Amino acid sequence: MLRSVKNRKAVKVADSFAIVASHYNAEYVDSMLRAARVELEAAGAKIRVVRVPGAFEIPAVAAKLAASGRYSAIICLGVIFQGETSHAQHIGWGVTHALAQIQVQHKVPVIHGVFVFDKVKHAKVRCLGAKHNRGTEAAHTALQMARVMAGIR
Repeated sequence: MLRSVKNRKAVKVADSFAIVASHYNAEYVDSMLRAARVELEAAGAKIRVVRVPGAFEIPAVAAKLAASGRYSAIICLGVIFQGETSHAQHIGWGVTHALAQIQVQHKVPVIHGVFVFDKVKHAKVRCLGAKHNRGTEAAHTALQMARVMAGIR
């Protein structure tokens, strides 16, 4: 992942990025979304944000966006908390599998920012904190992958 602010300037203003973010667990997802937007905007990227009810709905929208051919990369953001059943793990695995298929099928980078957390304190560090915000990291990855893909076309 990119760590240097200088690397953000390499994206052309014409590059468009989509972010698909769930409404569920909004405190955490909204923080990642804000952080991702800051990074993409600093790079001069055009951004489209689509909100969905929960993490399980993210792949359907990501697939439609990828099929459009309009985006250099698609960032997917969601937070799932592990409860007393295995439901969270099933959702997490299903989303992961679907996002991997979408990026291979459509040849568009799909950045996986959908996380399953066992503890709220882990989500706070990775989603609400400025030092390790996964939204910032997802945007860095999207920018880097856009450059990689443009270089091999």
